[in-house]
Amino acid sequence: MEPIDDRVMVTGGAGYIGSHTVVEMVNAGFTPIIVDNFSNSSMEAIKRVEEITGKQIEFHNIDLLDEKGLDEIFETRNINSVIHFAGLKAVGESNKVPIKYYENNINGTVNLLKLMDKHGVKKLVFSSSATVYGDPHTVPITEEFPLSATNPYGRTKLYIEGVMQDVCASDSEWNCVLLRYFNPVGAHPSGQIGEDPKDIPNNLMPYITQTAIGKRPVLNIFGNDYNTPDGTGVRDFIHVVDLAKGHIAALSALYRKKGCHAYNLGTGRGYSVLEMVEALKKASGKDVPYQIVARRKGDVGSSYADPSKAFKELGWRATLNQDDMCRDAWKWQSLNPNGYTN
Repeated sequence: MEPIDDRVMVTGGAGYIGSHTVVEMVNAGFTPIIVDNFSNSSMEAIKRVEEITGKQIEFHNIDLLDEKGLDEIFETRNINSVIHFAGLKAVGESNKVPIKYYENNINGTVNLLKLMDKHGVKKLVFSSSATVYGDPHTVPITEEFPLSATNPYGRTKLYIEGVMQDVCASDSEWNCVLLRYFNPVGAHPSGQIGEDPKDIPNNLMPYITQTAIGKRPVLNIFGNDYNTPDGTGVRDFIHVVDLAKGHIAALSALYRKKGCHAYNLGTGRGYSVLEMVEALKKASGKDVPYQIVARRKGDVGSSYADPSKAFKELGWRATLNQDDMCRDAWKWQSLNPNGYTN
């Protein structure tokens, strides 16, 4: 990788994907500066990132809605680029409290962009989502597919992408990379950091692992009447370490690609919910009792990526497989049965 300015603000850097990305950033020679309000993350994650990397990580307990506090960091820290993870992300919750999602995700991002513009920091990697494709008519999904949303969370990602495209169109100095994630799972192979959801998990893998370890009595599978091989939802599960490395590739691209560019980060193949349950049972040697319940509003039947554009233009591809995902997810869960609150 060519030498580039290394001081990167990482909003939401203490979260699941953020913490793994910070590890890979340090390994690649970047200096991450975490901004997080710890609403859905833990200070312990940062301590463990420091243990994994052997480096002290600078962090600030600031909400993106706190414009004054955020401004002070830009004023004093000589930031060169930003990776923007921070945001509320539960599909089900977004259906119940959409205003909260619009205020937090959109207003927080507009504050961030406004201050980046003020301080001349015009390079941004955005943590977007495959939810911007709505309910795709076919798979695999390419970046040229029409965009839509089936829930308020997805709509916030869609609107934010639009804001960033408008910003780049208005000023040629701005460069943005929009990373459309599919379904991150797994954990750092050390077992020191991983996904630590508050309350009942919204994502599949922690729900499976918590059931396997006995923390939850039964796994709820939302629907078995989709048009898929076994009737359960099919998703493109990607190891979180592969996903984190995608951000390193995107950071490099900010310095050689002008404008706003979107990339799918996925493996290119789908696994059903039941296939993931069986794979985790194999990795853990534990049973995973489950029951079929009604579909969740806003869920789609099948969603997996065509990630070829990311390989062609960023030089990135996923290298870890389903066994790796389940092995590392189980190691994290078994070493940390109560997440970061052990």
